[in-house]
Amino acid sequence: MSKITLRFVPNSIVVKNIIRSFSVAIIACLFLTIKISAQDVQKNISGELIIFHAGSLSVPFKEITAEFNKLYPNVKLLLESAGSVASARKITDLNRQCDIMASADYSVIDKMLIPKYADWNIRFAGNEMAIVYHDKSRYAKMLTKDNWYELLMKKNVAFGRADPNSDPCGYRTVLTLKLAEKYYKKPGLTDKFLNKDLNMMRPKEVDLVALLETNNLDYIFLYKSVAIQHNLKYLTLPDEINLKNAALADKYSSVSTEISGNEPGKKTSVTGEPMVYGITMLRNAPHKQAAIAFLKFMLDKNKGLRIMNENGQPPVENNLTDDCGKLPLELRQMICK
Repeated sequence: MSKITLRFVPNSIVVKNIIRSFSVAIIACLFLTIKISAQDVQKNISGELIIFHAGSLSVPFKEITAEFNKLYPNVKLLLESAGSVASARKITDLNRQCDIMASADYSVIDKMLIPKYADWNIRFAGNEMAIVYHDKSRYAKMLTKDNWYELLMKKNVAFGRADPNSDPCGYRTVLTLKLAEKYYKKPGLTDKFLNKDLNMMRPKEVDLVALLETNNLDYIFLYKSVAIQHNLKYLTLPDEINLKNAALADKYSSVSTEISGNEPGKKTSVTGEPMVYGITMLRNAPHKQAAIAFLKFMLDKNKGLRIMNENGQPPVENNLTDDCGKLPLELRQMICK
């Protein structure tokens, strides 16, 4: 009697389908594990996060923190708005505790916080100066980029500006006026403006918005982004004077002004340059894990920077920092590519 041997020859299609299904299951499990792990990390980051920021960042930062809290619900964000110079002085002069400082002028961080209070600075957004007004502003229907300086100097017109010693918007207004004096060839223009309506000067630019909206002011020198965020009318100034265009950096640097220095009685010089915002984490930040998580969200082009752009503050595209070697690893991987 002959022996019959049965041999199973697997169907190659069946085998491939089994392998494919098994692979998909493994990948799905890995993704699920990674997702759960990320969620756990987000839930484990908790506590307060203290952020000092420029007044012109109030609207976008409110939106950014709301979105951030959806991912990190256990972090309580404490936002404190002031002029950028005033914000820095809370740290340097008043020894206030803070995790993150965001300035309307990146150089404030360089000059006032580095190296004693912070190690690095990231440039993240731009802006421009504009003349902001409302429907009831005197001579609003006549306003153009060629005559604004004549209309604002009329006796029955009131304009406001921020304090140069407290807020970058204040000294940028002075720089804009000095550039305008050259551009329009009007000697003495700056001094005339700086000696008019002194009672309408305020510590930070957003303080002026309420005066405009209640018709106490006809015009204010303000960032274009704030006008957009508050649905205000604005006059776009020529690039030669609005401090927006990076290609005109040499022209902007032809003017300067002095503001109060870090010590009482001392002055420091500010030179004109394209508007760039800066952000840093303080060296002694009490909540570093939450601060880094916020900064990663804030500097993501699809998250925080998208919100900034939607609010009239376009992201900086190049040369984001001079401090790559000093950045936390998580930020270095984002910024220093």
